[in-house]
Amino acid sequence: MRTTTFTWLFTFLGAALCLVHYLFHDHDAFYMIFYALSIPAWFASTFTNIYEISMFKMLVIYVLTIATWAIVGYVIDRYSVSHKQKKNY
Repeated sequence: MRTTTFTWLFTFLGAALCLVHYLFHDHDAFYMIFYALSIPAWFASTFTNIYEISMFKMLVIYVLTIATWAIVGYVIDRYSVSHKQKKNY
């Protein structure tokens, strides 16, 4: 029994987060939401100047954000499947 519901849900959440940031990055509310919910963006200031960032570096942050949220969803799916299997025995 394998499910990928949370993997897809969290992947779409990460993609939506990146899309909203890309479209509305000049609004402080969306800017803050992205940097609050994007784990790779927390560490971006360690590796680059976040005030003068190239589009390529921002694309890398977007890809890592989507991947991070997909991994979180995958971990939840794996835990729920193993929990259900233990419950059935």
